[in-house]
Amino acid sequence: MKKLVMCCLVVVFASAIAPSWAQNYPNRPIRIVVPTAPGGGPDVVARFIAPKLTELLGQQIVIDNRAGANAMIGADVVAKSPPDGYTWLFGTGQNTVNPSIMKKVPHDIVKDFTAVSLVYLSSYFLTVHPAVPAKSVKELIGLARAHPNKLNFGSGGIGSAAHLSGELFKMMTGVQMVHVPYKGVGIALGDLLGGQIDLMFPAIPSGLRYHKSGHLRGLGVSSPRRHPSAPDLPTIAETIPKFESRSWIGVLVPAGTPRDIVTRINVAIVKVVNTPEVRQALIARGADPETNTPEQFAKYIREELARAARVVKAAGVKPE
Repeated sequence: MKKLVMCCLVVVFASAIAPSWAQNYPNRPIRIVVPTAPGGGPDVVARFIAPKLTELLGQQIVIDNRAGANAMIGADVVAKSPPDGYTWLFGTGQNTVNPSIMKKVPHDIVKDFTAVSLVYLSSYFLTVHPAVPAKSVKELIGLARAHPNKLNFGSGGIGSAAHLSGELFKMMTGVQMVHVPYKGVGIALGDLLGGQIDLMFPAIPSGLRYHKSGHLRGLGVSSPRRHPSAPDLPTIAETIPKFESRSWIGVLVPAGTPRDIVTRINVAIVKVVNTPEVRQALIARGADPETNTPEQFAKYIREELARAARVVKAAGVKPE
């Protein structure tokens, strides 16, 4: 009986103090770990919204770049941090691709993290060199079918968003093209401009700039709807029904973070991302602002894990 009474007292005490976690949160600076190099898309956005989160939460937001190992280094730092709400991961789509392309990932994106909210989705731009005689997605498919493995497409590396976009294109159309991996998107884009490769799926801002200048020819965007930054360009899905290739950026915290704190962070992110200023800035960068609940984001992550596994398997990519 004494043990039962003690257990009940512990439960009552825990219930009584639990709300205070969120009431007192935050009371010191918050660190956002960005698992990519300074100057990249995720880093730029994190630094853009950090002052607005600081203003809303009343505590300084510190950006900590921990790039390397396909975004695994930064993710692992957060996975091993105390679950107190003071260390966030600015996760990327690479975190849901890694389990399919890497033999060993030191953490589990589902079990070791609590999803908080999406921030934005990145779409891609099917772009060809002007020498390629295709002026539409339909013509490109016809050209690839008529000349199997004659066309090649570049990417920033095996398992990158541009690589998986190309593999999804192949999988959904049945065409055969050769993948040429590079050590970085910028190098691949340079070779596309020089005509060393035929096509690529760069991020919308990069591809759109060269499309407008006439140095490259844009054929379509990978989002399900036409993008506001390029409303005249069709979606790839207008030719290949249900084609969609987008990478995500979102906030996660260590598993075990109190629910009230997760909710507090979610509310702050949703409010900041959906301000007109932030939405317009993200759209100008070729991004699709999108927030959701922790439950919706967790479901989205599980779906992305399954989608990446299907594409990687179809492409025959062997884990490294």
